[in-house]
Amino acid sequence: MTQVARERRESRVRRHERIRKKMDGTPDCPRLCVFRSHKHIYGQIVDDTAGRTLLTVGSLSESVTNRLGQLTDTKGKIGRARAVGLVLADMAKEKGLTRVRFDRGGYIYHGRIKALADGAREGGLQF
Repeated sequence: MTQVARERRESRVRRHERIRKKMDGTPDCPRLCVFRSHKHIYGQIVDDTAGRTLLTVGSLSESVTNRLGQLTDTKGKIGRARAVGLVLADMAKEKGLTRVRFDRGGYIYHGRIKALADGAREGGLQF
């Protein structure tokens, strides 16, 4: 890992720690946490008081691939991110969750992160 890449990652981790100081997932309103790699994106719904992950969806999961076939505006990674948000919202509704807190993970609210959030809102999650 080059020094520039290391500094960029460390900056994102510091931003995420600052966000997490102020944000906590509860059983009533868990935290929707996002992780983005170069190729894929993942979303988790976490209850921090119990310290457990309630559900997780990634762009590699089969349900996301099936959902991509149903969507018309699926362009590359942004389309996959929107599909992850939609599938995550569907799974959350099955578990009886409607409200979450959005944790962008230190990433800029733009592009794939925004697409995942919009997909989750479109699917019925409120934040």
